[in-house]
Amino acid sequence: MNTRAYIIIGATLLLFASCGRQHSAEQTVKAFVEANMENGGKDISHRDFADLGTTRLIQDSIIQVMRQRGAQLFKSGISYPEVPQGELYYLRMSYVHEGDTLQNTFYLNQELTEVVAFK
Repeated sequence: MNTRAYIIIGATLLLFASCGRQHSAEQTVKAFVEANMENGGKDISHRDFADLGTTRLIQDSIIQVMRQRGAQLFKSGISYPEVPQGELYYLRMSYVHEGDTLQNTFYLNQELTEVVAFK
């Protein structure tokens, strides 16, 4: 095979891998919303997710503040996992509630299995 074919195959594999991570993150956020939003998130429509991103800029103190503040439409006293070390992933979700378009940003662990904090 020539070099061009290897590049195309590599790019295709990378695309499928990133789509899988995006889907995993969206599923984790949807489950978190259903478990922790008032009425299980049944009052919202038109969910839309931005692209999955990573950050190292979120410190433990900022995570604690986000956890304490919570957000509109969400229950208080949400149980969170331990704060992981290193990179966090984030995913923005916009949705419509009673005619208003709202947005929250969810921070996930590296495995994309748990929401660590949100705002």
